[in-house]
Amino acid sequence: MNRWRVMFIVLSLCVSAFAQGRAYTPKPGTAERKAIMDALRAPVEKELKKRVVFKANHLKVQDGWAFLGGVPQQPGGKAMDYRGTPYQEAIRSGAFDDNIFALLRIEGGKWKVVTYVIGATDVPYIGWDEQYKAPSAIFE
Repeated sequence: MNRWRVMFIVLSLCVSAFAQGRAYTPKPGTAERKAIMDALRAPVEKELKKRVVFKANHLKVQDGWAFLGGVPQQPGGKAMDYRGTPYQEAIRSGAFDDNIFALLRIEGGKWKVVTYVIGATDVPYIGWDEQYKAPSAIFE
């Protein structure tokens, strides 16, 4: 192997190792992004008793952790109808913002929901990095 090829391989490995420790956003359509969304979808659909998809305004992954900030929607992208859900009264009283914030962790090769909040009128994830020992870069 020539010297330049060896240097290229070493440089590529260094860049790859450096990138693995940084927060990143899985691209739409990737298996990783789908697995994260599917893991979150299960408890949210159970709570709302409705089918749901997520519009991700913020999704970052690092070191086996994922943080999502977005909006729950009906399949097809329509606004979620919260009638008949635990959030109906909060909406009526004006104490509800149409959002979701979720923290997930990969365990045994599968994404698991650590915690999530729907309809927060404040910033519920402040302190999640310390509370759950998650990397702070995923919240930025």
